[in-house]
Formats: sequence, C-alpha cells, structure tokens
Amino acid sequence: MRYAVLALALVLGACTGKPSFEDSSLSTLELNLEEYFVGDLRAYGQFQDIFGTVRRQFVVDIKGTWDGAVLRLVEDFTYEDGSTEQRIWSLTKTGPDSWRGTAPGVIGEATGEEQGDRFNWRYTIDLPVGDGATTRVSFDDWMWLQDDGRLLNRAYMKRFGVDVGDVTISFEKRR
Repeated sequence: MRYAVLALALVLGACTGKPSFEDSSLSTLELNLEEYFVGDLRAYGQFQDIFGTVRRQFVVDIKGTWDGAVLRLVEDFTYEDGSTEQRIWSLTKTGPDSWRGTAPGVIGEATGEEQGDRFNWRYTIDLPVGDGATTRVSFDDWMWLQDDGRLLNRAYMKRFGVDVGDVTISFEKRR
C-alpha cells in the first residue's frame, strides 16, 4: 500500500501544471533584474515536499550590486534550525531579456529569461544536506513582480527528473 501511495504521488506530481511564458500576464509591470536586485533585500521562504509538507523554512538577506555587466547577489540564508549558508551568484545579461549565471555548486551555467513582470531561471545545483554531503537537484524558478514591489518566487525542484517539491519565496526591498 505504501508503494502504491508513493507511485500515485509521483504520477500526480509529474502531471502538475507549471508556469509558462505562454500564460497571459496579469499585470503591465516590467521586471528588470539589474534594477530590482540592486541594494539590500530580505526574502522569506519555505521548502515543501511533493506531499505538501513544509520541510524547511528560511530567511535570506541579499546584497545586490550591478556594475553594468554583472549582477552580483550575495545571499545569506538562515534556516529555522539556526543553520546558515551563503550563496554568491554572478549573473550576466546576455541579451535584452536573457541572462546566464554561476554560483558555487551550480553545475554548468544557469539560464534565465525575463518577460514583462516575469522571470524564469533554470539550473542544476549540488545542495548541501549536512555533514559535507550534497544532493543534486534541478530548479525551474519562476518569479513575478507584484504591485507592492515584492517579488514572488516559486521554484519547482526535481531530482533524477522526478518532482521532489517546491520552494516559495517572497522578496522585498529593505529601506
């Protein structure tokens, strides 16, 4: 019975709809990463497994700088258990609406595209899981600029091509 429930969850997870640039935009806002992420930001987030159980919560303090070519994001994570992690992203604008980026643990390069109020960011990363071990997961990040200046992010995670959960994050500018 346990395996039947797991198999059903995997099938349903694989059928879950994901955002697309084909979806209608719900606003006339324009997201420009090199403007939005400059300065100090704070983000609040959580990871949920495919069953909807919240497994981890976190706060991220972000310092962003833009030198006209590279957007550098220093992300300092603090998890609910008190553990911390730092990730430093270097993003390069490769076209009017396209980006590529690297960070420690990222396999190859991340790629992204802006369209109106949305940004899609895809990458594979070895995430630390404790005791020096890592697990390799792929992210399909979708971000939407909100009227109040917040940025809503939902990241779909896969391992070995199978959905394992998602991360929801709300970014806000620090004043």
